Amino acid sequence: MKTALILLALLAPLSALGAELKIATWNLNWLTTRPEGAPGLPADVKPRSDADFALLAGYAKDLNADVVAIEEVDGFQAASKVFPRDLYSIHMTRDHVVQRVGIAVRRGLHYDINPDLTALSDHYLRSGADITLHLGASRLRILAVHLKKGCRDIPMPRAVSRSCTELRAQIGPLADWIAARAAEGTPFIVLGDFNRWMDDSDTFLAGLRQAAPLNRATEGRSSPCWGRENFIDHILAGGPASAWMRPDSLRVLTYRETDHAWQDRLSDHCPVSVRLEVPE
Repeated sequence: MKTALILLALLAPLSALGAELKIATWNLNWLTTRPEGAPGLPADVKPRSDADFALLAGYAKDLNADVVAIEEVDGFQAASKVFPRDLYSIHMTRDHVVQRVGIAVRRGLHYDINPDLTALSDHYLRSGADITLHLGASRLRILAVHLKKGCRDIPMPRAVSRSCTELRAQIGPLADWIAARAAEGTPFIVLGDFNRWMDDSDTFLAGLRQAAPLNRATEGRSSPCWGRENFIDHILAGGPASAWMRPDSLRVLTYRETDHAWQDRLSDHCPVSVRLEVPE
């Protein structure tokens, strides 16, 4: 009887347990099943071998997250080779690009799909993936993003490059989404690859915080991924979810393979996660 009760507890949906939620973001670096040289792939991108996919799937198992925002993923087929469909439900944006954004949700958790945040995708950039997670009496709105590359640390007021101009243009749509959630009183998370360091003096982050107070999990931290470096993958919590984020729960899952040549076979990003205490 005791064994059966333990098994039932393991199989029960998180919402029924009123338990902790582990949420993560992982840029998977041109994850595709297309052959080398296929249309849409840069010449220097070499698709993963079956062994590479197996390694990534092993790290996804080690990560053991309930919800994972995924970036640079070429659709369901590629995503499901890392997050098996018997364990995860996968939602991807409808963008017609190789580097799509998505969200993998552990089976047993229920969610609604909201329209993609297409206002982020001007100039052939990527939309945001938007879902509402049902957690018993609570709801959690989750927006996964992959913002414009090439403007990690340049002060926004002085930024004149095309990359910085396009990244700056993404502040408005993001701030509008955040302000809408704050006006509703909805707990929300914005996470993904922001391609921005976002230190305390960053005007990009300040622009988002004008829309609503935000709890940034990576605040004051550096990443051990491929050596000590500034975070560009962030997890921001707003509304009631700001208080749900467990202090000091930020984790980075680093790879056992340490040679930088593995960045193309695994990813040049590591999974970044936090834990939320969701009220019953």
